[in-house]
Amino acid sequence: MQSARQRSSTPPVPRTTSWRTGLLLAAPRLLFALWLVVLAVGLWRHAPHLQRPLDLAATVMFGGYLAWGLAEVPVTFRRTGAAPAESATLLMYAIARLALVTTAAVWPPVWTEWSPWLALPMAVFAGGIALRQVAIWTLGRFYSHHVVRQRDHSVVSHGVYRFLRHPAYAGMVTAHIGFTAFFLSPLSAICLIALVAAVVRRILIEEGVLYGLPGYADYARGRARLCTGLW
Repeated sequence: MQSARQRSSTPPVPRTTSWRTGLLLAAPRLLFALWLVVLAVGLWRHAPHLQRPLDLAATVMFGGYLAWGLAEVPVTFRRTGAAPAESATLLMYAIARLALVTTAAVWPPVWTEWSPWLALPMAVFAGGIALRQVAIWTLGRFYSHHVVRQRDHSVVSHGVYRFLRHPAYAGMVTAHIGFTAFFLSPLSAICLIALVAAVVRRILIEEGVLYGLPGYADYARGRARLCTGLW
């Protein structure tokens, strides 16, 4: 959950989850396993041909994506102290993300040879990951993939949260824009649109929870959600 921190002095709210919520919580873990398989396929396609610049760059992209995902494993599998307020959108954007990576791994991109211009989407991809990791680090162990409101939350307004309400989501979207531009195809573009739509929907639901926190309305005033001057 973005932009909010729980004070450690307050005990967590007991977990009470239905079977449906439990299924939604388990699904991202299953999708994570599929995601590892897809990345392995992408590396298998390109890694044997490192003498070709385009395949070398593609291997770097898939390897970077794998390192990114593994870095977030502690967050992905972390148990929260309370039942999530909403989990369906987490599943939506996990599926969209998996579909995007799958198209990159198996569908031929429009680029057939290396161009110096491809360094730009690579830089965008790396910058998006960096922004997301800084945002997660800023919230520390209180960051969650789930929309969870625990007792005595407080608004975080320092670091990257001084400029954006949801920098971790902004980093997620930015990284996938770069990834999609590198492995560009009609299908990957459609998957990117689906991913952005899922993230936007999730932010709107999440803010319904965050606006209940003392001080969040003042914090949100004058700060964009994902991109300054756009939204």
